[in-house]
Amino acid sequence: MRCPWVGSDPDSERYHDQEWGRPVQEDDRLYEKLCLEGFQSGLSWLTILRKREAFRAAFAGFEAEQVARFDAQDVERLLGDARIVRHRGKIEAAIGNARAAIAVRVSQGSLAAFCWQHEPPPRPALKTAADWPASTPESVALSKALRTSGFRFVGPTTVYAFMQAMGLVNDHLETCFLHDEVETERAEFARP
Repeated sequence: MRCPWVGSDPDSERYHDQEWGRPVQEDDRLYEKLCLEGFQSGLSWLTILRKREAFRAAFAGFEAEQVARFDAQDVERLLGDARIVRHRGKIEAAIGNARAAIAVRVSQGSLAAFCWQHEPPPRPALKTAADWPASTPESVALSKALRTSGFRFVGPTTVYAFMQAMGLVNDHLETCFLHDEVETERAEFARP
């Protein structure tokens, strides 16, 4: 039994089973996910998931150092790329977020260390989809810290979805076949 948001779509099943909720500490993966969550705002996650490889190609694999060098010509190129979500504000935010991620690496040692310091304390397993919060005090705090550091499109709800996906919380429901496996991965994970 999977979490109910998955449905029967094979892409969602693969994402849920192999990625969602598993702890991540690689800075470029965290940067990528922050950007993709921002692009998802107002759209379904499945839309973004199906475009993820195109986003990766368009945004230099989400290598922050490369994306930080993008300029106005790159913005125009991206606005013309029908494979991705063509929203000027979100595209410019992804480029600005690369610069912010690099600045955080310099000041905090890594984007991972910066994000993981907002990990919430352990809590009981969630029983139903109604138990999933839209945001938490920790996502509000991380959102504020990210915005203070220059990130955009990182509101508390977007940041909570990021925290769920990157394993800062285990929101696999108690009935999900992956809950215990992810909990074990989180227990064994060396926080940055």
